[in-house]
Formats: sequence, C-alpha cells, structure tokens
Amino acid sequence: MKLNCKSQMISLNGKLYPCTTSITMDIIGGKWKSVILYHLKDGTLRYNELRKSMPVVTERTLSLQLKQLEKDGVVYRKEYSGKPPLRVEYSLTDLGQTLVPLLEMISAWGDTLAEAGGEVVSNR
Repeated sequence: MKLNCKSQMISLNGKLYPCTTSITMDIIGGKWKSVILYHLKDGTLRYNELRKSMPVVTERTLSLQLKQLEKDGVVYRKEYSGKPPLRVEYSLTDLGQTLVPLLEMISAWGDTLAEAGGEVVSNR
C-alpha cells in the first residue's frame, strides 16, 4: 500500500502524520539525528567515539538524540556491566540499516552543494 501526502492522516505508534515524509523526518530530522545515524552506518561506536566525531554537539543533546533514536527503533544501545567506567556501544538496528541509502543520498546532495560554493571550516 503506497500512501501519499494528499488527504489522509497516517497513524503510527500513537502519532498522527499528515504524510509519510513526515514520518521519516520525525525519525531522522533535526540537526543531529541524521549526523549520528551517518556516523553509525559503518558499524558500532562507543559513546565517546560518537562524541569525538561530533565535537560541536553538547553531551546533553547527543544523549537525548540517542535516546530518541533508540526509542524510534533505529539505534540499538548495548550496555556492558563490569568494572567502572560503564561501557556503552551504539549501532544501527535492522530498521536503522534501511536508512543507510537515504543517509548516503542526503550526504551526496550536501557534498554537491558544498562543492558548488561551500567553504570547509575545521571543527577543531
């Protein structure tokens, strides 16, 4: 069943959406969610590895965004118990893996814009 954005509302997980595009944007939209997902597309990362790969994001924001992505079922959080400090790893779920082609297309589109007139500024 293919849904569109014309006249019907879509209900998913207790939320109403005017369009299937809004479902996708609810999950990956915002400044950091797609960046987090893009960093996880190649494999599992520990929290500190994610944090270092995005030095501009605050710890609070990263933590909140990871929790939301986990709640939405696209990121898996694995906690290892044992000696402190606590070790936590994040990876894409099977559902999250289905976003990889989309994330790569979004990145390629951004590359095209940046090459057309963007300026690369070091984030360190």
